Amino acid sequence: MQAVKSAQQQGRFQQALSLIPERSESNGSYHLNLLEKARLAFLANNNLVSQQNFTKVYQKIQQAEQAAKVEVSRGIDNVTAIISNDNATRYDIPYYEQSMLHSYQALNYLSQSDLSGALVEIRRANIVQNKALQANQKELYDSQQSMASKGINPSDLANNYPVMNNVIGEVKNGFQNAYTFYLSGILYEAAGQSNDAYIDYKKALEIYPNNITLQKDVWRLATQLAMTSDISLFKSRFARSISESNQKDKPNEQSKMGQLVILIEQGIIASKQEASINLPIFTSHNDIRFYSLALPSYQNRLAQYSGLSLNYQGQTYQSHEIVRLQSLAAKQLQDSMPTIVTRQIIRLVAKEEIRQQFSRKIGDIGNILASLYNVASEKADTRSWSTLPDSIHILRLTLSPGKHDIDVNINGTQRTITVEINEDRQTLIKVTSIGNYSDYQSISL
Repeated sequence: MQAVKSAQQQGRFQQALSLIPERSESNGSYHLNLLEKARLAFLANNNLVSQQNFTKVYQKIQQAEQAAKVEVSRGIDNVTAIISNDNATRYDIPYYEQSMLHSYQALNYLSQSDLSGALVEIRRANIVQNKALQANQKELYDSQQSMASKGINPSDLANNYPVMNNVIGEVKNGFQNAYTFYLSGILYEAAGQSNDAYIDYKKALEIYPNNITLQKDVWRLATQLAMTSDISLFKSRFARSISESNQKDKPNEQSKMGQLVILIEQGIIASKQEASINLPIFTSHNDIRFYSLALPSYQNRLAQYSGLSLNYQGQTYQSHEIVRLQSLAAKQLQDSMPTIVTRQIIRLVAKEEIRQQFSRKIGDIGNILASLYNVASEKADTRSWSTLPDSIHILRLTLSPGKHDIDVNINGTQRTITVEINEDRQTLIKVTSIGNYSDYQSISL
């Protein structure tokens, strides 16, 4: 994917698409391939192709969850993995990637003026997050117990595995995506379902409590819906946001105003890297030996983004981050590490048994060949949806109906965009900023 991401970094999305290798449906990375193609087609404004690829991935996810025969075939895949590596298994799409799949699919429907289709996708994204929340604790416990059963001390893993604290930051889990909830709120408002919008804005705020745009939206709907208890709670908590709203947004007749909502995608999510660590492991003969494990990891640093600043009628507005996908990816990987390590241990012990059998039956040549194969085949699974953005920001303004020329600055590049605002409606501006490339698309909701 290096050449693909290089072309994406320069805004050459069609070229990036052409560089993605073709894979058969039997390939374990087939669905990941479709995700990459769908994302790049989305960036190239080829929404129909993007929609078709996302639909194929969703159908396969459903089949994998519902069909018992898929679980049987997964077992066969794992047998292959025992004598090779995790790359031989089917790529299981993590929850944060699934929620982004549905978020992009919702935007694909919006580009075709299909709000009902977009709402279906955003409900699916919320189902993914609810499912992840319910499964999270059990999966963590089971994976840790499984690792412990193989004689691995968690502290040994923690002391040897590369630190990712800086990239994870304050993220509590790898699946709750405030951006998805915020997009859900936007669509519910567009459909006239203010109560549902309020619920999802509050969910987003729980994840990103310091986002000023979110605070303003929660306060706006709490006031509009006369949520008395919430108003009392938020009045002191959002004092700064409320004050800014009163100073900058002064419509004479609020009901006749419109909303400009800007979603800003920045950068490209970093790819996983391979890290080698040595751990003491009990063999099948109950003796301890040190084994070298090849594990995926992320570099322990985050890129810095300035977001988008907007000037209108002498006032300056600044976007605020709503999700750091790099942090979600690193946290998801960290939580999956006990399961990954357990598979590695099973594989290493199995390979050691094979080496000993070769040595007994063939002698030194068999020993050497098996040892070489074990070293050559031990590769970390560094697959992930690698064309996703790194960071997403949001910004919202209240404007009068009609056309407005607005000056925006992103990554030091200034431009003037013209937006059409409709009375009591939302206009959605989708901005993409990757390296020196930036572009936008406007959608009336």
